[in-house]
Amino acid sequence: MKRKIIGNVEPRCEYCKHGKLSADNESILCPKQGVLSKDFSCKKFSYDALKRVPQKSSPALQQFSPEDFEL
Repeated sequence: MKRKIIGNVEPRCEYCKHGKLSADNESILCPKQGVLSKDFSCKKFSYDALKRVPQKSSPALQQFSPEDFEL
């Protein structure tokens, strides 16, 4: 099965609009396929951008010296 990539996001049931996260937070409950793992993907995959939590990246903070604030 050829996987389509949407932007930088690979299809996963975790991001599908059909799937719901189970109570144990380890699997996805899908009305189309049943109980699945988070990284599974099927042909009924439909991307839901609101389900995806982007990776947090901390920007590099610039270091200032006291001389930077002198007139």
